[in-house]
Amino acid sequence: MPMLLPVLLALAAAPQGAAPPPKPTAAQIAAAAPASSWAAIAPEDLLVIDFADGQRGIIWLAATLAPVHVANIRTIARSGWWRGGAIYRVQDDYVTQWGDPTNKKPPAAGIALHPPAEYEWPASAHPVVANPYKDAYAAVTGFTADGWAVAGDGRSQWLPHCYGMVGVARDLAPDVGTGGDLYTVIGHAPRHLDRNIALVGRVIDGMAAFSARKRGTGGGLGLYESAEDYVPIRRVAIASDLPAGERLSYQYLKPSAPEFARTLVARANRGLPFFTVPAGNADLCNLDVPVRKKPAD
Repeated sequence: MPMLLPVLLALAAAPQGAAPPPKPTAAQIAAAAPASSWAAIAPEDLLVIDFADGQRGIIWLAATLAPVHVANIRTIARSGWWRGGAIYRVQDDYVTQWGDPTNKKPPAAGIALHPPAEYEWPASAHPVVANPYKDAYAAVTGFTADGWAVAGDGRSQWLPHCYGMVGVARDLAPDVGTGGDLYTVIGHAPRHLDRNIALVGRVIDGMAAFSARKRGTGGGLGLYESAEDYVPIRRVAIASDLPAGERLSYQYLKPSAPEFARTLVARANRGLPFFTVPAGNADLCNLDVPVRKKPAD
C-alpha cells in the first residue's frame, strides 16, 4: 500500500481534461442568425391590445391560416367595438379570455356573422419544413414558410393549442365564433382543443398582460364574478393603422434558415452546464418559431 501512495498522489495532481464548452442555446443560435435569416411580420398582421392599467399585448395574426376570422378581427378592431370590453375570464393553467363581458353587445358592422370553421385545411395548401421530433397528438408536424408551427395527419393540417396561442371563443357547435371574444392559452397546452376551435394567432410580446392576472373563480371556468375584477381594454388597433411614431416592427426566424434547424436540435438536446441528461426530443409546443423586434438600422 505505501508503494501505491505516490502513484495515487501523482494521478490526483495530474491536470484534468478541460470541461467541454457549453452548447449554444436555441436563443443564442437565433440571436446570432444573420439578417437574411429573418423575415418581417406584416404590420397588418399585428393586433395591439392596450389595457387600462398600462399593460400591452401584441398578437401575430395567422392571416393565411384563418383568413375569414382574421378579416373579422381587423374589422372589429378598426370599428372600435372593443372599447368598453375587458378581460373577464382567467382560468388557471388554461386560458385568459376577453371581449364583451355582458355578452349583449351587437356584433361589429361588416363582419362575417357565420364564418367557416377554420379549424383545419388540406396539408397541400401550406407546405412545411418537417419537424424531426415526434408529437403525441399528430402524426405529422412542421413549420410553414410564413412562420407557423402546425400539426397534421398527412391529409389535413391545423394549428396546435400551445402556450400563447390565440383562439376564437364560441358557443356549442355549429357555432364557430366571430372573433369578438378571444382567448389565449396561459397554461399547459390543451391540445385536446385542436381542430375544435379556430386559432387565429399567437401572443409574441407582452404575454404577462394576459397570464399574470388575478384568477377567476366563477362557473368553474375562471370567470370574474364581480365587474370590479374586469381588466378594461383601452384600445385595440392593427399595427399598420397606428400613427407613424407608434409603428411596430417584428420579425420571425425563417423555418428554411439553417439556424432554425439548429434551434430545434438545441431545444431537444439541452446540455451542460445545467442539463446532464438531454431529452433527445421536444414537444411541438416547445418548438415555437423565434420572434424578435426588428433591430434598429
